[in-house]
Amino acid sequence: MEPSDTTTTFLHHHFSSSPSSSPTSSPPSFPPTSPPVVLSPCAACKILRRRCVDKCVLAPYFPPTEPLKFTTAHRVFGASNIIKFLQELPESQRADAVSSMVYEANARIRDPVYGCAGAICQLQKQVSELQAQLARAQADLVTMQAQHAHLIALVCMEMAQSQQQCIPSQPVDGLAAGPVVDAFYLDADSSHGSIWEEPLWT
Repeated sequence: MEPSDTTTTFLHHHFSSSPSSSPTSSPPSFPPTSPPVVLSPCAACKILRRRCVDKCVLAPYFPPTEPLKFTTAHRVFGASNIIKFLQELPESQRADAVSSMVYEANARIRDPVYGCAGAICQLQKQVSELQAQLARAQADLVTMQAQHAHLIALVCMEMAQSQQQCIPSQPVDGLAAGPVVDAFYLDADSSHGSIWEEPLWT
């Protein structure tokens, strides 16, 4: 065998046995890349024009999609007071505190004199009026029930009286009821005489 044939045979055997030349081998896979995350400052930091840090106290409660929420609270309480309130509370109560501050701020803007106290007084007044209406309705219901029961008693009494009138009366002193005989049709041969004994003409 010639040297060229030996080299050709060796190269053919080497490349045919290599896994990279196998038709069933798959190309190398790369880990999927996550989409880029765009960080947006919270509504509070955006309105205050400051940098929103990673652990911003206001970010979880004032998202960038609700700027009016922070504007209302900031207008009444101020940013420093809001941050101070939230830092003094545990995280489990901060969401409720923010909701209360926003509600009170809205009430204070609508009614600068009484604020949320005016809204509470108005609601208490409505509750008192509704309670009075409920008491009147219950009294009317009791009255109607009493009238209904009285009408039922009257109907029962009238029915009982009508049934008693429909029952035939019993004979008195043992005398049997019989046909009534007119006194003018007595027998002419009776020993007591007759009304026709006297002649009508002479």
